[in-house]
Amino acid sequence: MTVLVFGGNGQVGRELLRALAPLGTVVATTRSGTLADGSACEVADFDRPDSLPALLDRLQPAVVVNAAAHTAVDRAEHEPEAAFRANAQAPGVLARWCAAHGVPLVHYSTDYVFDGQGGTPYREDAPTAPLGVYGTSKRDGEDAVRAAGGRHLIFRTAWVYAAHGGNFLRTMLRLGAERDQLRVVADQIGTPTPAGLIADVTAQALRHPGGLSGTWHLTASGQTSWHGFAEAIFAEAQAAGVLAKTPVVDAIASSDYPTPARRPAWSVLDNRRLQQDFGIVLPAWQDGLKRVMAEIAAT
Repeated sequence: MTVLVFGGNGQVGRELLRALAPLGTVVATTRSGTLADGSACEVADFDRPDSLPALLDRLQPAVVVNAAAHTAVDRAEHEPEAAFRANAQAPGVLARWCAAHGVPLVHYSTDYVFDGQGGTPYREDAPTAPLGVYGTSKRDGEDAVRAAGGRHLIFRTAWVYAAHGGNFLRTMLRLGAERDQLRVVADQIGTPTPAGLIADVTAQALRHPGGLSGTWHLTASGQTSWHGFAEAIFAEAQAAGVLAKTPVVDAIASSDYPTPARRPAWSVLDNRRLQQDFGIVLPAWQDGLKRVMAEIAAT
């Protein structure tokens, strides 16, 4: 069968191309038509949602996995139309095609659909209240997928990183090699989640015989702050030989690092339902960090 992956160059997309390969023929799409390794792939432009059905009609996939999104949180505040096209309108187009053709759709969402004012892990049925354009567009994307009426698996995740791409871990490694001291926000709490874990769980969920449809929280287990994550990154990097020395990491408040978009202060998602429904054990975030750092050390 053909598994169509939108967003093949993203952090999750690149891992999906690996994890979904045993399920069938994986066809990747990117906006440019080129993958990270330079090979050609299908073109899909989420800035033009109306162009997507023709691609779907031609490829006739048996499964659609949407890992494409407008993820530049701060830039979304200045270009809301683009964010809503990519994060709300395009997923709706995919979902309606999938519903009409009896094809399951996997779609990824985010902790940013919540306002971050909680103190206990958010369950799937917690009220959404996004703080900015990015979160609002992603919430509207979720609603569009559900409204289409087909089988869907919406996975909300958070604090995604990988050995490749642009993410917090890679930024910390770059800055840690350049500086002796860094300032990192300590009053935002969440769960660092490797893109590889998201992809592997997606593959397991698609193999599950139950034909389940709904929304689940897909993160690693546990919680930390960005400051705590940074300190763990440097400790693992030194242990793995990725960095010869580690910088001092000073804890600061979010107010000391203003950004155009407000971030949720509490981003911990309750992942128990996913573990129960699919029989999957989600590892501690520290275990995921060890694996990703080992991958970096091996390159």
